[in-house]
Amino acid sequence: MPAPASFTNYIDTHADAFIKRLGDAVAIQSISSDARRRQDVIVMGNWLNGQLNELGIETKLVDLGTHEMQGQTLQLPPAIIGRLGSDPAKKTVLIYGHYDVQPALKSDGWKTDPFTLVVDEDSGRLIGRGSTDDKGPILGWLNVIEAHKNLGIAMPVNVRFCFEGMEENGSEGLDECIQEEVKKGKDGWFDGVDCVCISDNYWLNTRTPALTYGLRGIAYFSINITGPGQDLHSGLFGRTVHEPMTDLIKLMSKLVDNNGDILIPGIDDMVPPHDEEELKLYRKMDYTTDDIEEAAGGKVALSSDKTTVLMGRMRLPSLSLHGIQGAFSDVGCKTVIPAKIGGKFSIRLVPPQTPEKVIPLVNTYLKAEFAKLNSKNKMEIEYLHGGKPWVADVRHWNFEAAKKAIEAVYKKTPDYTREGGSIPVTLTFAESLGVNVLLLPMGRADDGAHSTNEKLDRSNFIEGTKVLGTYLYEVGAAA
Repeated sequence: MPAPASFTNYIDTHADAFIKRLGDAVAIQSISSDARRRQDVIVMGNWLNGQLNELGIETKLVDLGTHEMQGQTLQLPPAIIGRLGSDPAKKTVLIYGHYDVQPALKSDGWKTDPFTLVVDEDSGRLIGRGSTDDKGPILGWLNVIEAHKNLGIAMPVNVRFCFEGMEENGSEGLDECIQEEVKKGKDGWFDGVDCVCISDNYWLNTRTPALTYGLRGIAYFSINITGPGQDLHSGLFGRTVHEPMTDLIKLMSKLVDNNGDILIPGIDDMVPPHDEEELKLYRKMDYTTDDIEEAAGGKVALSSDKTTVLMGRMRLPSLSLHGIQGAFSDVGCKTVIPAKIGGKFSIRLVPPQTPEKVIPLVNTYLKAEFAKLNSKNKMEIEYLHGGKPWVADVRHWNFEAAKKAIEAVYKKTPDYTREGGSIPVTLTFAESLGVNVLLLPMGRADDGAHSTNEKLDRSNFIEGTKVLGTYLYEVGAAA
């Protein structure tokens, strides 16, 4: 069932106002992984809650408690649970999003202030941290609700909302919040939910919309090396003591090779081999190695074969090295030997892998490799956070509704993809509610989420809003 023409017209005529609201959201530096910005995350949650209330959505802020981070006890940002409509004759859709963002500094390589939304009129890009991940998609849903409210049109479905402020930092407290709400049964706000829709990922390229039915999980670690009682002068102590940085670099070089193969025994071996039917899915996707190199900004693909690249992104685990905490990284020269150093890395997981299965393999391997160094330093392997992988049934009416919505707005049939990233709450919704979960991306592959100069194309924000609204109509009409 297509959305009314009055709805799509409203979205077109109010595009500038929607972009301004996105600018207001981007300006709030809601970085969940930085203790110094925790109050900003809470401010962002309150701002979003106010926007929802103005649109007539009943909400409650759920206190998720406190946690320890960066040597401090911090208040967790609230989960926002909302509801709109309670018509028993209509289906009920639960919408998830997150209002926190990744860290961003202009000195990282941004061409503009990351927390000032820049509208590039020539390219149509809306540039700013959180524009595509995930403030733009959240506000797309608000745009849909606003249009119906102001036009006096009844929503085609009942809607439930679950927005969090810790997705970029492990979603701490959210699983328990969802499970507790589900346990309340008819007294809970998630009672009667028929399906879940998440818009927190991206098209496979810049041309063809996508529907995502699988996500990799994640296990995130830090290798912490300590030795000297304080930082040392390299001129006085170089070649006289065991240096933590030297040990760390050696260990990190043992995790993955330059072809992307994971060197920790047993991890790749967990994944069952593909069959010919699965290969056909990858071969017919609208995707080339040029697409990944365009999105990456360089000719750096591991293979010239698109199927190999796609399987590396979607159905195989990967291990990436992220950074070194405690190392000198400022401009200029500093001849210091760090006394304490931490090397961050993560493993993206695929079924049947789970963090619980991977952690012992990581610990055993790194302890054995560290022992080979005969170092007098001390090593600690710290597991920081993780989430399980997820796969859904694409034949469900929820996916069919999204497919029809995309075809109505973009006049294209979407690619069906498994995404390389991780959204751990996806599996929590699927297991707790027992309903189909759909990932309906708004942004493109080249949006640069988590990177410098993150953007959301204006056309994806506006046409994507139309897709979200049309999807609700198709869900409402589904048998």
